Amino acid sequence: MNALFKTCTATALLAGIAFSTQALAEELKVMTSGGFTAAYKVLGPQFAQQHGDTLDTILGPSMGKSAEAIPNRLARGEKADVVIMVGYALDDLIKQGKILPGSRVELADSRIGLVVKAGDPKPAIGTVDEFKATLLKAKSVAYSDSASGVYVQNEMFKKLGIEDQLKPKATMVPRVPVAGVIAHGDYQLGLQQVSEILPIEGATYVGKIPESVQSVTRFAAGIPVGAEHPDEARALLAYLASSQVQKDVQATGLDSVPAK
Repeated sequence: MNALFKTCTATALLAGIAFSTQALAEELKVMTSGGFTAAYKVLGPQFAQQHGDTLDTILGPSMGKSAEAIPNRLARGEKADVVIMVGYALDDLIKQGKILPGSRVELADSRIGLVVKAGDPKPAIGTVDEFKATLLKAKSVAYSDSASGVYVQNEMFKKLGIEDQLKPKATMVPRVPVAGVIAHGDYQLGLQQVSEILPIEGATYVGKIPESVQSVTRFAAGIPVGAEHPDEARALLAYLASSQVQKDVQATGLDSVPAK
């Protein structure tokens, strides 16, 4: 009888611990945009394993008119515990009162790279003159409809002095990864953030464009007003920005935020 009592007590204790662990675990809703997504796909599961929380991830651009864009999702009243997006777009949401003041965390810097179809020769882009010549020789050039593509269209071509020459053969590609249309052979050259080029099969990453005509996009994260799990969200943001994960971040084509 005593042994049976001890067995039942131990079983109840283990069940209580399991129930307590389940009760503490939360499901965090995370909205993340393209440039940081590859890093998030690596780091998110690591965080979930260490903390016991689960992550419900929603993908969408940082800006734009599409229904999937993070600002538009929040405007419709969709709930999230964390948003990961282009820094200046996050600042706009903070100004609008949709993100908790002081919750912003700097995550990584993203630079623009050049991509060609797998098997095609890698063109020279090491200097501004080489990069300019490569663009002028190309039959077609594609760029994204994200922050990097807006910069390419509105500023970079002008800086290089080739805006008029590029207009007839340069195309902004909406919604889908530029490297994907390059892999299919739809365009000869593609310009997109490096972190969005590397995961695409059938495309070859050539390198980052020269720094003097480069545009660095800062990715940051914050906690929306009304988030259901703000404490867990802060833990996730601290993990994504921590020094221990920077090798993983850099492996996806992003650059660590410079130390202050």
